Amino acid sequence: MAALNRLTSALESYRGRDRLIRTLGYCCQLVGGVLVEQYPARSEVGTRLLVLSSQLSRCRTILRLFDDLAMFMYTKQYGLGAEEEDILVRSVSVLGNLADQLYYPCEHIAWAADTKILHVDSARWWMLSMTFWGLSLLLGIAKSLWMVLKLRQRLRSSTVAFTSQLSWSKRRAMEAQIQSELLILLSNLADLANAVHWLPPGVLWAGRFPPWLVGLLGTISSLLSVYQAVRASGWADTATS
Repeated sequence: MAALNRLTSALESYRGRDRLIRTLGYCCQLVGGVLVEQYPARSEVGTRLLVLSSQLSRCRTILRLFDDLAMFMYTKQYGLGAEEEDILVRSVSVLGNLADQLYYPCEHIAWAADTKILHVDSARWWMLSMTFWGLSLLLGIAKSLWMVLKLRQRLRSSTVAFTSQLSWSKRRAMEAQIQSELLILLSNLADLANAVHWLPPGVLWAGRFPPWLVGLLGTISSLLSVYQAVRASGWADTATS
């Protein structure tokens, strides 16, 4: 019952619902791609799953039409990262926020072009949106790598003996942060692989992934995101109990 209550609470929030739609969509693409490619007798089922995956993706695209203001407020609140001590983390975060902010209007215009609301070349705007998303992912990867290296260095080079309860708690918190950054790193790497795949042909491996591989990478990224959210929720429940 507790798990059902948590699922219900997650679905009542926009982010929780988006994680579920994303995970379900990529899982359908993974299974559908495998059925179409490896099991011809079940290709019709696979095709239906691929159609469902496409519709779920369009659903998320439409829902993101309303994300601009929230992203703008977050970017404005973070500003130039004056509270961030590390200048590299600050710079990467500011650039990442800018890339995310530019991603949304480009995607909106591409969607509007596909639906014939605007008479512009949708391919150009999809390319721009994918470019900004890929740039944001690259910056996130760089940030996570730097944080992991920095935290591990602090753990190794510390000359203070972790004997007190406070010191041990700090060490555990740092180890938990390293694990969190590694999960974010893996998630961003999986998404980056797909982002490059959706770029115009001729850019690295663009257009070369079969549907099942796109689904697999997206499923990995989505499950890691869900795990992070569940773990964060668990820590919040522990802190308030």
